[in-house]
Amino acid sequence: MSDDAFIVSPTRKHTGTIIFLHGLGETGENWKLALSKMVKPNIKVICLNAKKIPLTLNKGFPTAAWFDLASLDENKIEDEVSIMRAVDKLHDIIDEEIASSKVSSTKTMLAGFSQGGALAIYAALTYHKRLAAVMVMSSWPVLRHTMPDAAINNTNIPMLQCHGTEDPVIFYKWGLILSAALKEMNPNKYELKSYEGLMHAVNDQELKDASDFINKIFP
Repeated sequence: MSDDAFIVSPTRKHTGTIIFLHGLGETGENWKLALSKMVKPNIKVICLNAKKIPLTLNKGFPTAAWFDLASLDENKIEDEVSIMRAVDKLHDIIDEEIASSKVSSTKTMLAGFSQGGALAIYAALTYHKRLAAVMVMSSWPVLRHTMPDAAINNTNIPMLQCHGTEDPVIFYKWGLILSAALKEMNPNKYELKSYEGLMHAVNDQELKDASDFINKIFP
């Protein structure tokens, strides 16, 4: 897995895992640096790297992406085959990590930014084992026409959603659409944190909120 991820290895007995998915066109490297400052020594962080694929949104130019994307329009036609292929692959990665580390699914958290977060939340809700938590930043609901029926699990685990109110890429209103769906599914353990004036990025307050959430899940 190391070829496809930047990893923060635990320096004490491994008792929890975070699997993080970056945004479109990124790698996991910057997220590894950020998350390494948040976690305790017993937590492993796996910042996966998406492979470059011909991206329709980018006129077919190879771009690091979890699945193909044709448009960022709210009513866009989604590539369901590409999305579900990515979901299945992420489920396999979770299974492999649990098997190799012997750290259970209930001690494994999914998280992601933008497209990575969109994949993380759908994968969490369709994964066959209970997870520790899920955290998404600046994301939107993929395949929302399949929800809530597709959600077979993890509808009542701790969830944190973060979004900037001035995001010009994944509009805040898309975040609110995701928020409404998650809040309806999970009224007691879901929380939305909004950041006034923040664009398609994270700021110090969001990173602090993410850190607080992680350390609440893995005390």
